[in-house]
Amino acid sequence: MSLPGKLVVLSGPSCVGKSPLIKAMAQFYPALYERFQPLVLYNSRPARPGEKDSEDYHFRQREEIDRLQSTENFVAMDVRGDLQGLDLKELRDMLEKSDVLFEGNPFIGTALLTHPKLENIERLSIFISPLGRGELEFLRQQPGVDLQSLVTDVMRRKLLRRMQRQKSILSARDLEEAERRAGSAFRELGMAHRFQNVIANHDGEDSENWNAFYFPLGDARKTLLAVTALLEGKSISVEPWGDFLSIKDKAD
Repeated sequence: MSLPGKLVVLSGPSCVGKSPLIKAMAQFYPALYERFQPLVLYNSRPARPGEKDSEDYHFRQREEIDRLQSTENFVAMDVRGDLQGLDLKELRDMLEKSDVLFEGNPFIGTALLTHPKLENIERLSIFISPLGRGELEFLRQQPGVDLQSLVTDVMRRKLLRRMQRQKSILSARDLEEAERRAGSAFRELGMAHRFQNVIANHDGEDSENWNAFYFPLGDARKTLLAVTALLEGKSISVEPWGDFLSIKDKAD
């Protein structure tokens, strides 16, 4: 039997702009934002500056998440070096009462789209990409361009700028985390074709276009308008994506 609530899955690589997008929606479209209960994952990593337990994540020790993984309704997986988990029963209970919004990585996002225990759930899936399909196809055809290395470098710069905003001095561990997340981005782009809508956004979480001015500007504004239109049930024009990344690309 289908559940009354709709599950919205908003995913993309780390630092692509998902978090400031949700904050902008809460500020400028509060009635729309309040329609959705946020789905909170379990996470083995420590909280970042400003993050709150049970609001951003359920921050738990890796051993505790490992134990939960053995239970029937709990799904856990390694995500860029962190162990993250999802309580499927909790999600189904939430969908009995309201629409639910998941904002996070494509690994969990894909599980939410494909898990057999989540059959008969109405879903809207959105993938935020740091580059458009046309850009990626153009770059892949250029001599001497290693597309995976280029995507890694694009995301490395975004991640380091975000970290420098949070901390004035970066530790070796911070640099390792940025490299791990940047190195995962190309693999995550290979998951984009599983989502109904793919939106290219060049204004990542490091961009001042989200909050330096009264209203988001540039791609931040375009992405906010596109996502809110989709959440309101409107049909919008999005770039055709498909599984255009070759098997070789995804394996390299």
